Amino acid sequence: MAACTVGSYWMNHVSLCYSCLLKRRCIFSKLRSIHWKSIYQSRCRLQGVNLIHTSLPLIQEGVIAAAQTTFRGESSQFNRQLVLGIETSCDDTGAAVIDDTGKVLGEALRSQKKVHIRYGGIIPPVAQRLHEQNICQVVNEALEKAKVTVGDLNAVATTVKPGLPLSLAVGTKYGKNLALSEGKPFIPIHHMEAHALTVRMIKEVEFPFLVLLVSGGHSLLVVAHSLDRWSIIGQTIDDAPGEALDKGARRLKLRNIPECASMSGGQAIEYLASKGDPHTYEFPTPMGKYRDCSFSFAGLKHCLEKLIRKLEKEYEVEGGNIIPPVKDVCASFQYAITKHLVRQTQRAMVYADIRSLLPKENQTLVMSGGVACNHYIQTALQKLCDYTGYQLLCPPPKLCTDNGIMIAWNGMERWKAKRGVLYDKEDIEAVDFLAK
Repeated sequence: MAACTVGSYWMNHVSLCYSCLLKRRCIFSKLRSIHWKSIYQSRCRLQGVNLIHTSLPLIQEGVIAAAQTTFRGESSQFNRQLVLGIETSCDDTGAAVIDDTGKVLGEALRSQKKVHIRYGGIIPPVAQRLHEQNICQVVNEALEKAKVTVGDLNAVATTVKPGLPLSLAVGTKYGKNLALSEGKPFIPIHHMEAHALTVRMIKEVEFPFLVLLVSGGHSLLVVAHSLDRWSIIGQTIDDAPGEALDKGARRLKLRNIPECASMSGGQAIEYLASKGDPHTYEFPTPMGKYRDCSFSFAGLKHCLEKLIRKLEKEYEVEGGNIIPPVKDVCASFQYAITKHLVRQTQRAMVYADIRSLLPKENQTLVMSGGVACNHYIQTALQKLCDYTGYQLLCPPPKLCTDNGIMIAWNGMERWKAKRGVLYDKEDIEAVDFLAK
C-alpha cells in the first residue's frame, strides 16, 4: 500500500513536471514568435519596404498577415519625404510642410498688412521686429498642423534672397539654426524662383515656359528652361508695378475711404478702378522708344503725382480729403500699368518665337507674384494669350502672395533633384541673405 502510494506520488509529480514543461515550452514558443515578429517588423521599417514583397523568411502565416495589416500604412509613411519651408522676405511670416506629392500637410501665416497700412507702407525695422516675434510660433504651428516633428523632416528650405534685408535676416538665421540643431540638410531658396515654380505644384507644367513675375519689389520676364537654368528676357529698370500701385494709393489717400481702409494699396486701386473710366486720363507709354522687354514704372508714378496735384488744385482739395474723380484716376492709372505689362510681355513672346526658346505645340505663360492677384491685369493677359495661342496659368490668389507653401515646394523640387541642397555644417553656416 505504501509502495503504491509512493508510486502514485512520483507519477503525479512527473505529470506535473511534464505539464509545467509543456507550459514553459508554449510560453517560450510565444515569446520566440513575438521576438522574431519584432525583429521582422524592425527590419521592414529600416528597409522601408512593403512586408508582402520582402525576401525575409516567412515565420508564420498569422504573423505575416498581422504585420501586413498593421504596418502597410506605416511603410508608406516612412517612405514619404517632407520639407519645411520658411518665408520672411518682406512683411509676411510664413511656414509650411509639404510632401513629395505637393500635398500641403500644415501651413501657418502671420500677415503684417494691418500694421503697415497705418504707416502708409512697409517700415523695415517694424517688419523685422514682427518677424522675430512670430517666426517661432508660425513654424511650430505648421509642424503641429502637419502632425510631424522637425526630426521627421528631410530638409529645411528658407528664403535667402531677394527681399528686405532686415526681414530676410530673421528667416535665414532661424532656418539655418533649425537645420543645424537637428542635423537636417538646408536648402537656400530664391524668392522669385519659388514664385515661378509654384504653379507646378498644382498643375503639370513641363519646362520650358515663359514666366511673368510681378510683385511689390520685382518685375521680370523669364524663360524657365529647367529647375536651375533661367533666361531673363526683361526686368524693371527702376520701380516694380506693386510698388507703383501701393505708392499711388498712398498719394491718393485711399485709406481714408472707409471701404478701402483695410485693403492694400493695389487692392484699393483695383476696387475703385472697377467703378471708373480707364480712358478719362492719359498716361504715357513707358519704354516706347526702346526695342527690348524692359519695364519702367517710375515715370508713371511721376505722372500720377502731377495729375493729383493738378486735380487737388482744381477741386481745392486739402488735408486728408479725396479728390472727386478718384475712381477715374485709379482706373486710368491701372490701365496704364496693365498696358505696359501686356505690351512688354507680347514683345517677350515674339522674342521667344524668333529664338525658338519655347516649343510651338506647348507655349505657356505663367503669371505669378503679388500683382498676379489683380483680376483686371489677369484678364488683359488672358486676351493676349488668346490672341497669340499661349496658355495662361496663374496660381490661386493665396499662392500668389508671399507664403511658406511656395518656399516648401521649391525646396521639395530641389530636394528631389538633389540641386542646391547643403549638407555640411560649414556650407550651411556660410549661407547669407542677399537683398538683390
